[in-house]
Amino acid sequence: MSDPIEKSLFEAPPMGEQERMVEAILFAATETVTLAELIKRMPHGCDPAEALLTLRRRYEGRGVNLVKVGDAYAFRTAADLGHLMQKESAEQRKLSRAAIETLAIVAYHQPVTRAEIEEIRGVAVSRGTVDQLLELDWIRLGRRRMTPGRPVTFVVTDHFLDHFGLESARDLPGLKELRAAGLLDSRPLPGALSIPSEDEDQQPSTGQSELFED
Repeated sequence: MSDPIEKSLFEAPPMGEQERMVEAILFAATETVTLAELIKRMPHGCDPAEALLTLRRRYEGRGVNLVKVGDAYAFRTAADLGHLMQKESAEQRKLSRAAIETLAIVAYHQPVTRAEIEEIRGVAVSRGTVDQLLELDWIRLGRRRMTPGRPVTFVVTDHFLDHFGLESARDLPGLKELRAAGLLDSRPLPGALSIPSEDEDQQPSTGQSELFED
C-alpha cells in the first residue's frame, strides 16, 4: 500500500507551477541561469525547458522579456524601452580606439590569437588593452591552439552578449548597428578588419579548421 504514496512524492508539479518556479528563480537571480542549473534546483521530474518556452511566449511584447544569453536565460528590459533605464551612477569609462578595434576583431574572428589580432590591426596590441577587456568581462581566454608555442585564443563572453542584447555571436550586428550602440565611431576601421555591413552575411569567422588543445 506504500507504493502510491512513494510514487506521489516524485510526481512533477503541474506545468503552471513549474513556470512559476522558473519565473521566480530567474527573477531573483543576479546572473544568467542555465537550463542545467534550473534542473538541479527544481523538483524531480520537472521540465524547465518546456516552462521556459511557455514563459518566453508569455513575456513577448511586455516591458520585460525572457531572453537567452549564450546557454543561459534571464529577464531583461525590452530593447525598445532601454532608454528609460538611465542610471544615476558615474558615466562608464569609454573604450579606447585600440580596445574597440580589438573587441570587434575578437567578436567577428573568434577564436583569435593576439598575433592574429595584431596582424589584422597592423599594430601591436598592448597588454593594457587586453586587460581592460578582460576586466570588463567582455572577452575571455579560449583554448590554446595546437600550433608552435600553443598560443592562447580570445573569445567574447556571455556578459558581452548580454550587454548588447545578443543571444549568440551569430547575432552580431553590422557597422551601422555597432556605431549606433556607441561601440564604433565614424572613423574608418583598419583595412584588414572585416566587419559585415548590414547587407552582408553576418556570420563570424570561427576558424573551424584550426586544431585546439582540449
